[in-house]
Amino acid sequence: MILDFPSTTLSRRLARKYQYDEFIVRRWIGIFGEGEAVELIKAMEEGVPKYIRINTIKTREKGIEERDVVERLENRGFSLSKTEIPYCYEVVEEPYSIGATPEYLIGYYYVMDKSSCVPPLALAEDCRDVVADFAASPGGKATMLAQLVKAVIALEAQKERIQALVDNVHRMGAYNTAILHMDARDFPGVCKVDGVLLDAPCSGEGIIHKDESRKRSRGAEDIEFCSKLQRELLEAAVKSVKEGGVIVYSTCSLTPEENEFVIQWALENLPVKLEKIGLPGEEGLTEVAGIKLDESLRLARRYYPHKNRCSGFFVAKMRVLE
Repeated sequence: MILDFPSTTLSRRLARKYQYDEFIVRRWIGIFGEGEAVELIKAMEEGVPKYIRINTIKTREKGIEERDVVERLENRGFSLSKTEIPYCYEVVEEPYSIGATPEYLIGYYYVMDKSSCVPPLALAEDCRDVVADFAASPGGKATMLAQLVKAVIALEAQKERIQALVDNVHRMGAYNTAILHMDARDFPGVCKVDGVLLDAPCSGEGIIHKDESRKRSRGAEDIEFCSKLQRELLEAAVKSVKEGGVIVYSTCSLTPEENEFVIQWALENLPVKLEKIGLPGEEGLTEVAGIKLDESLRLARRYYPHKNRCSGFFVAKMRVLE
């Protein structure tokens, strides 16, 4: 089921002003309320800060501290501010591209959104051994996992995306990472892992601030397609994890159909339970448009441009029942 809501004067005005498909705007109004929808749209227009994630694989290798990397960048004219998320810094001042420094090229840090740092950290809270990243390219989350756990199996279904993953694994020194060209739905039976990170393919509503084409190019059919694929991938993840293992599910989407509704389906059909994520963020939705959802969805985390100054994101952590 894909939610839709009546067109209103406000939804038409906002869609016209900011060049959105009105379908997205009227859904945001219906799901989040008028005030929140307006703030969300404004934040998407203004954009969010740029962030970097310190790579402790390289800092340990070179015998330096996290602070040393920050000082090197500050000496080059950059200004950084530590965030509430471990290893993550906001780029406050950028005299030139933060991705064009010697420190970047040798892998001292990765340019990635603050919200994208949450899934690897959430998985590593309970799982430090062998994990699989089910949609690994270009490698931001996979290489962050590599600095937190013993070994990573990085899966990528699209051949044309493999090289970017390989390049980043090498640049970040993530030599505890094995890369497989494989659709994650085929992974069950290959081996059992202690945990899975499933950053699922999605409609990408949360990254409209950096890809304006998504204002008009994502509709009900895209949400429905992604939701089906997400459930298939989540079912494969459960089959791939040892009993008592952990799955972290995430998307860069704001749609309940790709987030809470998928987790609700998992709670009803798969041997999993939701667990707390020990990181700051907004609670998951437990009611959408009058539809009541499992109260444990409060344990999930949502991130919004207007509230958290980052891409729109959803993260849920599940334990596979023994």
